[in-house]
Amino acid sequence: MTIRPAPDTMAYLTGLLPVKDGVAVYAALDAAAKAAIAAGDTRGRGQIMADTLVERVTGIASGAHPIEISLIMTDRALLAEGDEPAHVHGYGSVLAEVARRWILAVLDRDDDGGRRARRHKRGRVWLRRLFTSPDGRDLVAMDSRRRTFPRMMRRLIEFRDQVCATPYCDAQIRHIDHITPVREGGATSYANGRGTCARCNYAKEAPGWSASVTDSTRQPSGGDRVVTLQTPTGRLYPSRPPPPQLDQASQSASKLDRLISQVLQSSSSHRHVTVDKRPY
Repeated sequence: MTIRPAPDTMAYLTGLLPVKDGVAVYAALDAAAKAAIAAGDTRGRGQIMADTLVERVTGIASGAHPIEISLIMTDRALLAEGDEPAHVHGYGSVLAEVARRWILAVLDRDDDGGRRARRHKRGRVWLRRLFTSPDGRDLVAMDSRRRTFPRMMRRLIEFRDQVCATPYCDAQIRHIDHITPVREGGATSYANGRGTCARCNYAKEAPGWSASVTDSTRQPSGGDRVVTLQTPTGRLYPSRPPPPQLDQASQSASKLDRLISQVLQSSSSHRHVTVDKRPY
């Protein structure tokens, strides 16, 4: 299956099928078009066939697909204060006026600005800000409104924290917790996430408990930040991620190297030196 742009904000959807399957698909669409025309449908035969294809593949009527279409446009074009072309991911550029019509068609507002009851059947519009570099050439960040952590971000946080981030717990990580809760504006991000066991995550929601990032600089111990947990009694408990296992292994190797070096230096006056590297 391939898709490529066509003039007038259209697209070519092409499928390479065995001949019997291709003929069967075309015959089914043709039969549906003939039946619709016989029933008084005023659309053209080709339009009916295309709409039928969309409805039978997606399961819903054309124009109401429960999928995400990434329409990228400037805030000026969105608010009709500019005419910079919009960009549809996987397709290409479209006129700003066309993009605005698409958004208004999904919102489906009445003249008084109220949303109609059937709005949920037509789709929803979600706005997500994209941030560029000062020269506008590079995309550097974007907003995220996800409530849950994406799978790969969860893995990264688990690799960083290794065990429950609550001091003196060290249980296996079961939850990825928002340090600043979402209800208070906390982002679903690597910086605002920490790995906890289920018990500690639930306990933090009780009155008097809170957590905050108090230091984001790299620590001499190897952790990359400090998260301070406050208990209902007012006590503060800082928590640092343990150093990666690879760092611990390298530190152990460095200690062995230093020990061997000290033995060699202390025995440099002897003619023959034997170093025993067996485990001890």
